[in-house]
Amino acid sequence: MTAIKHALQRDIFTPNDERLLSIVNVCKAGKKKKNCFLCATVTTERPVQVKMVKVKKSDKGDFYKRQIAWALRDLAVVDAKDAIKENPEFDLHFEKIYKWVASSTAEKNAFISCIWKLNQRYLRKKIDFVNVSSQLLEESVPSGENQSVTGGDEEVVDVYQELNAREEQDIEIMMEGCECAISNAEAFAERLSRELQVLDGANIQSIMASEKQVNILMKLLDEALKEVDQIELKLSSYEEMLQSVKEQMDQISESNHLIHLSNTNNVKLLSEIEFLVNHMDLAKGHIKALQEGDLSSSRGIEACTNAADALLQCMNVALRPGHDMLQAVKQQQQRFSDLREQFARRLASHLNNVFVQQGHDQSSTLAQHSVELALPNHHPFHRDLLRYAKLMEWLKNTDYGKYEGLTKNYMDYLSRLYEREIKDFFEVAKIKMTGTTKESKKFGLHGSSGKLTGSTSSLNKLSIQSSGNRRSQSSSLLDMGNMSASDLDVADRTKFDKIFEQVLSELEPLCLAEQDFISKFFKLQQHQSMPGTMTEAEDLDGGTLSRQHNAGVPPPVSSEKDMIRQMMIKIFRCIEPELNNLIALGDKIDSFNSLYMLVKMSHHVWTAQNVDPASFLSTTLGNVLVTVKRNFDKCISNQIRQMEEVKISKKSKVGILPFVAEFEEFAGLAESIFKNAERRGDLDKAYTKLIRGVFVNVEKVANESQKTPRDVVMMENFHHIFATLSRLKISCLEAEKKEAKQKYTDHLQSYVIYSLGQPLEKLNHFFEGVEARVAQGIREEEVSYQLAFNKQELRKVIKEYPGKEVKKGLDNLYKKVDKHLCEEENLLQVVWHSMQDEFIRQYKHFEGLIARCYPGSGVTMEFTIQDILDYCSSIAQSH
Repeated sequence: MTAIKHALQRDIFTPNDERLLSIVNVCKAGKKKKNCFLCATVTTERPVQVKMVKVKKSDKGDFYKRQIAWALRDLAVVDAKDAIKENPEFDLHFEKIYKWVASSTAEKNAFISCIWKLNQRYLRKKIDFVNVSSQLLEESVPSGENQSVTGGDEEVVDVYQELNAREEQDIEIMMEGCECAISNAEAFAERLSRELQVLDGANIQSIMASEKQVNILMKLLDEALKEVDQIELKLSSYEEMLQSVKEQMDQISESNHLIHLSNTNNVKLLSEIEFLVNHMDLAKGHIKALQEGDLSSSRGIEACTNAADALLQCMNVALRPGHDMLQAVKQQQQRFSDLREQFARRLASHLNNVFVQQGHDQSSTLAQHSVELALPNHHPFHRDLLRYAKLMEWLKNTDYGKYEGLTKNYMDYLSRLYEREIKDFFEVAKIKMTGTTKESKKFGLHGSSGKLTGSTSSLNKLSIQSSGNRRSQSSSLLDMGNMSASDLDVADRTKFDKIFEQVLSELEPLCLAEQDFISKFFKLQQHQSMPGTMTEAEDLDGGTLSRQHNAGVPPPVSSEKDMIRQMMIKIFRCIEPELNNLIALGDKIDSFNSLYMLVKMSHHVWTAQNVDPASFLSTTLGNVLVTVKRNFDKCISNQIRQMEEVKISKKSKVGILPFVAEFEEFAGLAESIFKNAERRGDLDKAYTKLIRGVFVNVEKVANESQKTPRDVVMMENFHHIFATLSRLKISCLEAEKKEAKQKYTDHLQSYVIYSLGQPLEKLNHFFEGVEARVAQGIREEEVSYQLAFNKQELRKVIKEYPGKEVKKGLDNLYKKVDKHLCEEENLLQVVWHSMQDEFIRQYKHFEGLIARCYPGSGVTMEFTIQDILDYCSSIAQSH
């Protein structure tokens, strides 16, 4: 118990400036045994306050906590139950009766004794003690266990004390003076006894001699006792006087304590009231603005915005515990909810009217843009609506259902408005592309929507026809349509390119401005660190933006970017089909227009993706770019198919094939269009497909040619291809350029050799026989002994080719070559010069054979190299 008392004093009472006087281990009577301690304490500061404290052991750990405390002055009765028999039960009568059972009777008695003493000292016997033994009520200090509680007498314990140095020295001197101190202890003790008796006698005699002084001392002591009694009487009277003063001071102290407590409570109450008033009081001006504020003027919008923010702050104030139970707070919150609902309805109705009015106002400006290729400007409308951006943010945070309804209404109204504007805009673009309205009908346009009436098959057929008839010189060779090449000149293509670029340039700022406005007005984030997707996006025909938001809960930030994209898709749902129709028209007018569209569309897609790869504009242009790329691929495929289907005339010479000329036209046009373009790789792939098709089909046509020799067809067309590639310097076709040059050179040589075999035909056959004999193993100088190849036969053959006949044969050869070659390529002089060189080479070869096989025969040709040069020059000049 002592250890517990020390622990309680240290942990609980010392921090509170209290001193523990007595404790008793008790439990409540008639209930399950839950032990606790009743403690009697006094404060260490004046005025002294006497308390009775209930201390209980904590359930969470091995420590004690203060549970309840009573002032001892509030104790009316102490009932010990039985004054004779030992009984651990006792009652304490405060404002109600507490029944206790002590762990032992001794502890109960000690505790009651302590209460009695405190009552005697501090409360002037106010407490009634019932059924308490009179022994416990004596003022003497109780014995037994109570000694440990109230202080008690100190126990005297015999403790061995060690001799000091002086005592040791005296004993040693005394033992040295007696020789038998050590050898005979009894004799030594007897001696000491005798000396002690002598000393006692001396002391008695001394006392008797001083009897007179003792009498005087006793008399003085009696007088001192009388003085002490008088002092005690005075002190008792003083104590009675001070006791009344003490009671008054205690009352004053208690009154001061109650006043202090009341002031503290008043300060706390004032603080709570000020908190509620400061945070839940909405100014009358704000209430009036919310109920009647003008939402049309800038000043009224600003006042409504400030009032809405103030209302939101009042509704979102963090109430302290218990505030929500106050009736005034409940009424104020209900008032705020009514104000919010009323203003939200008024704001939503006003903005819906603004959306409708915008549709009417903007429709009146459509006539101004119907004749020019420009889209109406929505900036004034956006500027007016952005004044409501903060109110839209407030509506989004407070009433998401109405916010979502406004979003849907905005999309409905604006989608219809933009659809009219964009369709009229594209109608103007189509009319400008085709010329007049009548001409546009020729291309299959009707109505304001500008839709194409022709089927896909007819569109493809016309595209093939338009690209197949570009060159008027090849119209007789192709089994195609009857479109004129003059309709598809460079000026028309440049005009189409400018119109298409203007269309994209008008659409791009329109979409970006609308997307930026949607983000600002509806308070949606365009860029996110944490990407997310909506659980179920809105279909383009309507409905909510996402099913997960039907409950009126604002969507997470990760899905706001998707909301912007879905709103843009709904508002501009007509852009993609209108662009596809325009692209189809351009491709129908001229399939080469796909080159212009591919470059322009690629550039705008690249620009849009640099801004935001996932934006509506980027996605839409990307989808349209796929269509443009498909048309471009179809254009290439059509050209290759035309190469394969080309037919040549059997009555006229071939010349430069139509698809070779068209490849030159395509390459020249493509190089001018794709200069510094982002999609150069697509063109390089198309080049590779086209050039392989050209090579294959040139050879195919050459093999089928009957009027023109195969070598001429190959030579002329590959020379044209080589010249085209050399002029355009297309890096991806360097290998094909070298191949074209090689084919041209090979077929030129083949044609020259084949043609030169005819002017000196017999001479060629003769020397071929000579070379055959040599090849069989006959020595060159022995060839002349062969009957068919002797000198006489040689002279006979040479005489058949005098200079006059040679010139005549060369002249016929020149005329024949002139008939084979076409004027476009202008290769006649090149071929004739090559024939001259080849003829001279043959001449030298023949002379060498004569010198080796017929040495010393004196046989020579009847014409010289100079004669050949003169013949060739003369023939060329004469023609």
